[in-house]
Amino acid sequence: MIGSGTPYASYEAPIEEFLKTLPVTILGHVVEVSGGEQDQIIAWNEEIRLLQAQLHGLHGHIFLEFDIPRVGSRADVVLLVEGIIFVIEFKVGARLFLGADRNQVWDYALDFKNFHAGSRDAPIVPILVATQAPADGWQPTDARSDGIHDPIHCCGDEIRAVVDWGRRQHTATAFDAKVWGNSPYIPTPTIIEAAQRLYANHTVKAIYRQDAGAKNLTETSASIDQLIASARLNRFKAIAFVTGVPGAGKTLVGITVASKTRKESQESDSHAVYLSGNAPLVAVLREALTRDEWTRERALHRKTRKGEIHQKVSLFIQNVHHFRDDGWKRPDQAPHERVVIFDEAQRAWNREMTSSFMRRKKQQPNFDQSEPEFLLSCMDRHQDWAVVICLVGGGQEINRGEAGIGAWIEAIVSKFPDWHVHVSPELKDREYAAGNAISELASHQFVVHDQSLHLAVSMRSFRAENLSNFVKSLLDLDAASAKDSFGKFSGKYPIVVTRDISRAKRWIREHARGTERFGIVASSEAQRLKPHAIDVRVEVDPIHYFLGGRDDTRSSNYLEDAATEFQVQGLELDWACVTWDADFRRVGDRWSHHAFRGDSWVNIKSQERKQYLKNAYRVLLTRARQGMVIFVPQGEPDDQTRCAEFYDETYGYLRSLGIPEVS
Repeated sequence: MIGSGTPYASYEAPIEEFLKTLPVTILGHVVEVSGGEQDQIIAWNEEIRLLQAQLHGLHGHIFLEFDIPRVGSRADVVLLVEGIIFVIEFKVGARLFLGADRNQVWDYALDFKNFHAGSRDAPIVPILVATQAPADGWQPTDARSDGIHDPIHCCGDEIRAVVDWGRRQHTATAFDAKVWGNSPYIPTPTIIEAAQRLYANHTVKAIYRQDAGAKNLTETSASIDQLIASARLNRFKAIAFVTGVPGAGKTLVGITVASKTRKESQESDSHAVYLSGNAPLVAVLREALTRDEWTRERALHRKTRKGEIHQKVSLFIQNVHHFRDDGWKRPDQAPHERVVIFDEAQRAWNREMTSSFMRRKKQQPNFDQSEPEFLLSCMDRHQDWAVVICLVGGGQEINRGEAGIGAWIEAIVSKFPDWHVHVSPELKDREYAAGNAISELASHQFVVHDQSLHLAVSMRSFRAENLSNFVKSLLDLDAASAKDSFGKFSGKYPIVVTRDISRAKRWIREHARGTERFGIVASSEAQRLKPHAIDVRVEVDPIHYFLGGRDDTRSSNYLEDAATEFQVQGLELDWACVTWDADFRRVGDRWSHHAFRGDSWVNIKSQERKQYLKNAYRVLLTRARQGMVIFVPQGEPDDQTRCAEFYDETYGYLRSLGIPEVS
């Protein structure tokens, strides 16, 4: 029956049935389900005509306008033939094959492979059809290791030839079309993609993966929603501490809660704001949401100014320091927001840092509070209820003056005894830097330990959920554990090492496909990578780095600028080139920590700064969603600042974990 069998496609049917059905009937069904303006309807009509002329004698199934949830678009045609998936993108009337169109169909194929359960083990052939291109011979392409071919370009009259070629290339298990069509689509969006869809009022279920990681994420969000509802109903103030491994989705939880509460605030007093002291993250999210919203407005022929959109977005996502300054300027007023989400709460400033800043920049010589204490005092100005959500990352402190989560607990216990505290039991782990303060909660009268407030599964690296465990073991010099972890995921999440930066760049370009984003990252202390054209002193604009196109020299994809831990924390790349300098080097059975001063490396003696450097490499090694190459220089015998011995043991250690050399 026309249109039955899948929640994704506007039309689907066995190919034999498709060939027997009048084009006007098929077109009518597609228009009824998907809508479409006149130009689109004309294009659909031409696609149907070409397909009916090309597919005679084939046995299989056809889907038209197949929805790709993560991409937020629809593949024109999907053919299931003899266990092979052909993804076809039509450019009706086109004579040329454009790079953007090639990437579009490539992205579709990648999303099927990565996120559609029924497509994981199948060969996939993406086809770009320019209907008016000359029939001068299409070129076959090889399949990569995951079974996806590079896109094939052809004209409308060559579709059948490409399909027949694909049938000869692969022997695969035939599909049950109904089972395939109903297979779950389980996307793992980037934080930028997720924020865009949530801000555009998409439901949480439309973007979450439906596996253990998403289940955990959903439970955490639901627990916070329940706390907010209870605080509002029963008129009390509360703080919740959400913990999670790197890439587990803490920021996604924060934006989810803020977005949901933002929509509810239209009918209640539950105004919410997402706050972060991570300026690059705030800048990138604001710009990404603004561009996305502006594009939608233009598609609806609305003349909304981009600046106006940016202003609204800026109220939703704010820099925590600006929020703090506003509270200081209005000492007698409660904030407009009732719900505040502090991302990376462990990075809030301690008493010394905050007091120093207020004395130097705000002429407040008597200010004597930590940032957590002052921010809580601002929310405590509400007479009835308020909720503070602290999102806490393990091993994420990377700069001086960061208080750790202990400062929040100390402020609650000593200054705000009436606040309810909901805490993840994992907060006691030493990686969350709560220190001795966690024991002080035992004397607090309103404490709830909630396991759902811990995010245990990495969502960033959908190919390797054990990546964070591997990185932790690597940095803790637990070689046996690191080697074991790497062996469990190396087949689906490649990590390689090289001592040649040119090979590293070539490897990453060869592995990135479609619009997948890749880039170079480096420690902010990596001062001797300049001979390899990597200078961390050059300030990188995170907006251009993460949002710039392939033709933008400031974009990460150009592999010219290296972003440091300060610019990439909280954000992500599909593929990363992690550069490893002599600032953090393996010496015997320990790490040796160094800073470059003047013309030589000096030892870092402060335990606090040593931890910051270790955490910097933790951030760098957990940025990639799909894989990474690690570049360790060979050194230079005539340069005392780049002696081979500074790098050799680090390289040998990485190789000993089973990480292969770039061929």
